[in-house]
Amino acid sequence: MTQKYKVLIVDDSPIMQSMISLILKEDSSLEIVGTAADPFEARDQIKALNPDAITLDLEMPNMNGLEFLKRIMKLRPMPVVVISGHATEGSSVASEAFRLGANACLPKPNLSDEHAMQTMRQAVRDACLMGVSKGENRRLSGASTKPALAPALPPAAPANSSAPDIIALGSSTGGIEALEAILSNFAADCPPTVITQHLPGRFSNGLAARLDRAIPPQLKVAEDGETLRRGCVYLAPGEVGHLHIRGRSTLTCQISEGDPVQGHRPAVDEMFRSLAALSNFSISAAVLTGMGADGARGLLALRQAGARTFAQDQATSLVYGMPRVAAECGAAQQVLPLQALADALQGRQAMKKVVNQ
Repeated sequence: MTQKYKVLIVDDSPIMQSMISLILKEDSSLEIVGTAADPFEARDQIKALNPDAITLDLEMPNMNGLEFLKRIMKLRPMPVVVISGHATEGSSVASEAFRLGANACLPKPNLSDEHAMQTMRQAVRDACLMGVSKGENRRLSGASTKPALAPALPPAAPANSSAPDIIALGSSTGGIEALEAILSNFAADCPPTVITQHLPGRFSNGLAARLDRAIPPQLKVAEDGETLRRGCVYLAPGEVGHLHIRGRSTLTCQISEGDPVQGHRPAVDEMFRSLAALSNFSISAAVLTGMGADGARGLLALRQAGARTFAQDQATSLVYGMPRVAAECGAAQQVLPLQALADALQGRQAMKKVVNQ
C-alpha cells in the first residue's frame, strides 16, 4: 500500500486552492488534508491536522507568506513548498524564501503545462520525505532512536593548528544563512571547500552568485571533472547528481548519476563517503542545520577515516535535525555554535576531546 503524506494548502484564493489540490491529487502518495486562507487559519490547521508538508502562497491577508515562513521555522519547523507568482527563478523573493527555510519555490500552477504540474507534485512529495520527526523540532524534546555507533572510533584529533587539505560542508533547511556566516570568515586562500546544500537545481547558480559576492574566497557551482584548488568553494549542482570527490595526488569533482539518497540528490552522505575513501589528505567536515538525517552516516565514515568532524549546535540551528543525528551517532567530534565553526574547520581552533553520548 502506498504511504500517504498529508498536505495542507495555504492560499487566500479558493480557485487557487482547488487548482493546487487538483494537481497534487494526481499523486497517489499525497493526501490533501485541509486548506487555509491566511496564516492564522493555517496555524490552527497545522495544530489540528499535523501535516507532513504545506504549500504556501506569499501574498495573503493578515500576514505575508515570508513572515509566516519565518515563524514556522522558528516555532514549528516543517517542510514548506512556496507556490507564488512572485517565486520566479532567481528572484529576490525566492532567494529570501530559501534563506528562511523553504524546500522549494514554484510559480502559480498552469493546468495546460503538464511538466510544471509534474514538477509541483515532485517538489511536494520530496518535501514530505523530509518530514520532521519530533526530535527535530527545536521546541520539543524526548527520546530518540540513535543510530548504532560503530566500534573502535578514533579519538578526537589532537590539539593543533594545522589547516586541512580540504573542507566539506553539508546542509539543508536554514543552510544558506549558515553557509554564508561560516564562509564569510574563511580566508581568501582557504583550502578547497566542497558543499552539498539541498536545493532545487534551477536555484544553484543564483545561490552560488549570491554567496560568491558575500565571501572572501571564490564560490562556484561544481563542474564534472574540474580540479579542486585553494581559494575556491564548490557547490554541488542541485538535482543533477551526487557530488563525489576523487583522486590521489590531485582531487577532482565528479558529478555522479544515481538515485536520490533519503530523498536527496545531491546527498550529503554521498559527498562525505567519497571523501572518506581518499587517502593522504587531511579533511575537516561539518553537518549544518537541516531536516532529516542526511550527512550523519557519511560524517561517521569520515571520522572513522581520521577526519576532523563537527556538527552545528542546537541553539544556532534553524532546524536541529541533521546535526542532531550526527551528534547522537558519534559522528561529530565536536558540536559547536555557528560562530565557532569557521575557525574550527580551518584548523585555527585547538580540538577538544569529546565524550560521545
